[in-house]
Amino acid sequence: MNGESLTQAKLKRRQLGLAGVIVLQCVAAVFFVGDVLVDLMQAPLAQHALLELLVTLALIVGIGLNACQLRRMLERMQVQDKALGTARGDLARIVESQFEIWCLTPAERDVGFLALKGLDAAEIAAIRGAAKGTVRAQLTRIYAKAGVSGRAQFAAWFVEDLLDGGLGPAGSIPRGLTKAPIQTERLDPK
Repeated sequence: MNGESLTQAKLKRRQLGLAGVIVLQCVAAVFFVGDVLVDLMQAPLAQHALLELLVTLALIVGIGLNACQLRRMLERMQVQDKALGTARGDLARIVESQFEIWCLTPAERDVGFLALKGLDAAEIAAIRGAAKGTVRAQLTRIYAKAGVSGRAQFAAWFVEDLLDGGLGPAGSIPRGLTKAPIQTERLDPK
């Protein structure tokens, strides 16, 4: 299981646990409402009956709050799943367009994608049915075309795009342009 499916499984267990607590609280609330009604019919203003009524109302409010929390959690998960899917698609488009800009050959593109996924030269060679030396040569050409010195800088190039807003809204600073330096004013006159 990968990290993403483990996280999804944890969230599902958390949701099921919260739903189970809500069901248990509902069963308890039905019991207490019945008990309060019987107590109020027998002794309408007895302290015991009024205290049970307050506790039952608190339980019902708790059920409502837990139900709202579960609903918000489900909505948040849907939003996060959608954002993650969008980010994945955007990253794939960014990588593909950058590979075009660097004029990578189809073989270099395949090797580049596998390198970005974290595979080493031997693993890439095994997957592609190529010699390890051929894959190393392709990686060297990819790094040269990208203007980086190795795998870490190659991967960091795309991560930097994500962190700098490459997947963000329009108006972000394109790669290769530098941000204007922050200028500060002197507060004390000379």
